Amino acid sequence: MDVEVTLDDAVLTVTLNRPEVLNALNAAMHDGLAAALDQAMADDVRAVVLTGAGRGFCVGQDVAEFPSDPAAVGELLRTRYNPNISRLRSLRKPVIAAVNGPAAGAGLALALACDVRLAASTASFVPAFVGIGLVPDSGISHTLSRLIGPSRAFEWMVSGRRLPAEEAVAWGLASRVVEETELAVAAGELAAGLAAMPTRAVALTKLLFDRAPAASLAEQLELEADLQAQAAATEDFAEGVRAFLEKRPPRFQGR
Repeated sequence: MDVEVTLDDAVLTVTLNRPEVLNALNAAMHDGLAAALDQAMADDVRAVVLTGAGRGFCVGQDVAEFPSDPAAVGELLRTRYNPNISRLRSLRKPVIAAVNGPAAGAGLALALACDVRLAASTASFVPAFVGIGLVPDSGISHTLSRLIGPSRAFEWMVSGRRLPAEEAVAWGLASRVVEETELAVAAGELAAGLAAMPTRAVALTKLLFDRAPAASLAEQLELEADLQAQAAATEDFAEGVRAFLEKRPPRFQGR
């Protein structure tokens, strides 16, 4: 299968599985990713890990399926890429990108659409758009500028420079670098920790940070008040208070 999915103790691991082409995106992979992200919406999933099989995370569009008609390129983005980026960003659960190798072009966009990025020492981050006469797509102009600021984002995108893992961490694109052989374990441990948290509170926190850049202070204060009321109505909040009073670790159920 072009996309493999496994569920282990509330952590859904989604593996892009075309290692022979460094997990380049084709129609079947788009469909598989869409199905996996739909599965991630289930209540028994509380955290997601997105990674690649073999030596690469994802190097973007498979050139063997690149449309020859320029108008079809835009349609490909609207019908394949954009819906999956939207699925990633709207998923109200934490998503970790375990970047095991090159993340280039739209593959870079997939990684940036996740909430947290762990980078293997072999990982690299490559714009791969302007260098072949294209513009950034798949949400990069939105996600990247939020992560590193518009000036640095623009300079990097037009340079096309390969960014190694350590520099990606220094820039704030990735949280940390781990050895290639330890990446899966590190991502699994991080995901398991997030899955044990109060899922609704994590989801609402994700929403707060998504909305903040475009909101005024007054709007953000009101959103915080609204979402705090929602969080206070959850079973996990009640459990958190009980655990605090009883001086024991909380046992959150994601409800």
